[in-house]
Amino acid sequence: MTFEALGLRSEVLQAINEIGFINPTPIQEQAIPHLLQEDSDFVGLAQTGTGKTAAFGLPLLSKISLGSRVAEAIIICPTRELCLQITNDLKSFGKYLKVNVVSVYGGVDIKKQITDIKKGVDILVATPGRLMDLMNRKVIQLDQIRYVVLDEADEMLNMGFKEDIDDILRYTPLDKNVWLFSATMPKEVASIASTYMDNPLEVSIGTKNQSNENIQHKYFVVFEKDRYPALKRLIDFHPDIYGLIFCRTKHETANVAQKLSRDGYNAEPLHGDLSQSMRDMVMERFRNREVQLLVATDVAARGIDVDSISHVIHYNLPDDIENYTHRSGRTARAGKKGESLSLITQKEVFKIKGIERQINTSFVKGMIPNAAEICQIQLTKLVQKVTATTIRENDIAPFLPETYEHFKDLNKEEVIKLFISAEFNRFIEYYERAGDLNASERSDKSGKNQEREKGERRRDENKTRFFMNLGKRDGLNVGGLLRTLCDATGLKSGNIGRIDIMASFSFFDTDNEHVDRVLKKVNGATFEGHTISVEVSAPAKNTGSPKKSNSFSKERRGFSGPRSEKPSPGSFNKRRR
Repeated sequence: MTFEALGLRSEVLQAINEIGFINPTPIQEQAIPHLLQEDSDFVGLAQTGTGKTAAFGLPLLSKISLGSRVAEAIIICPTRELCLQITNDLKSFGKYLKVNVVSVYGGVDIKKQITDIKKGVDILVATPGRLMDLMNRKVIQLDQIRYVVLDEADEMLNMGFKEDIDDILRYTPLDKNVWLFSATMPKEVASIASTYMDNPLEVSIGTKNQSNENIQHKYFVVFEKDRYPALKRLIDFHPDIYGLIFCRTKHETANVAQKLSRDGYNAEPLHGDLSQSMRDMVMERFRNREVQLLVATDVAARGIDVDSISHVIHYNLPDDIENYTHRSGRTARAGKKGESLSLITQKEVFKIKGIERQINTSFVKGMIPNAAEICQIQLTKLVQKVTATTIRENDIAPFLPETYEHFKDLNKEEVIKLFISAEFNRFIEYYERAGDLNASERSDKSGKNQEREKGERRRDENKTRFFMNLGKRDGLNVGGLLRTLCDATGLKSGNIGRIDIMASFSFFDTDNEHVDRVLKKVNGATFEGHTISVEVSAPAKNTGSPKKSNSFSKERRGFSGPRSEKPSPGSFNKRRR
């Protein structure tokens, strides 16, 4: 079926033909003819990214009377981002119609929105809170509304807008049509339908709450302490990744984004503590692919509509299964393929089973890639990038004679080895001591023995153990400690042994020959505004558990775990900010 067969206005058809719309998606194919031909209520259930905006927007533009100063249709959605997206889409679909589409949302000056409304509006796109504000100010009257569209209804209810939606619908005429679109159908959405809709046609694309079939769902079982190193490996294993990373809290979102940026990845945070202008700037950079990885909370990411997102990574699983559907739906949009990757611990495997039942989709258990796999894929990417480079003969010609002179004593194989080493050594150095990050029942049972064995290998009589006065509460992690030590002393990471980061203090080992240098150079140095103090704790060979510093009166135990990974240099194709 084509859009021409659906019965849309000729002006609307002209606009969508120019956009490149040819064949309607399943939700559009089933919704548009009914909404055009019938004056009835409607429930459309389909995943994020399946074309729901056009499913209600195209018939709406084809049915409303134009040129009215009072809104005839109102579209209610959960977030500013989605509000703007819908508005822009409607303006594109209606470019050959004299249609006034006005959007109203919080976080910006309400006076300009009031001015825009007073100029006249055919379709109003609004978030619930700002719409209630304008209703209370008597700026908007809903007594002439013929169509109410509730888009992302499950999201609005998850965000606590149930009372606002109830109040808004009470002020609309009884003979209006309500069109409800949602990715999932929890009981709260069903309640809205039963209360405010009269015998609606329900169209469900796939089974209710089913995930987009173009998304491959994978989960990776890791230990909690390895969650961040595992995230980096997944990123490094997908050098062309353009993705979203979801965290549960604003603090964790900011922390993960900061770590990624510090480790050389092109990442930015998106959470509620950012000002609206900052959120807009981050989203604009992400849409323009100036940002490769967007680290976000569920609330901040609602309404994001960005094409070509290749991966959604769940740094933590959401507390609400419906949120998993919305998260993963940010990839595989417009018929494209995508992956949804979840990092979990052994205790969270049961949650995967629950999500599988809810979205009627099976997960694949993945394995965190090892060092050899990552190095191979990064090297292949590097070679492909080089071989695809355009040679600007005239521009480089003046520089070639001297360059050839430098390489005259080397054969082709030697030049290639040098070239690869110049670009690739930092990656090899990072992963040369990397271990297996995959957790399993076997590793759980034998973990103590494995860690004890690793600890014994590191307890070398040639190393000395130091105490440092900073810990996790000061923002210190393994990567930060390594960078601080290497920057202050000039040592290489290979000179640093086992590291244990505690809540308010830390321990690390170095070669005995560098003791004086560490004491002299590191004492008085700073880390993120904190002054560092270090002292010799004990020779590492004597530590079953590391001995306490004289600064502490209670014996500390349990520091025998394996060392975490060093901060990665970031993939070769990622730009440092």
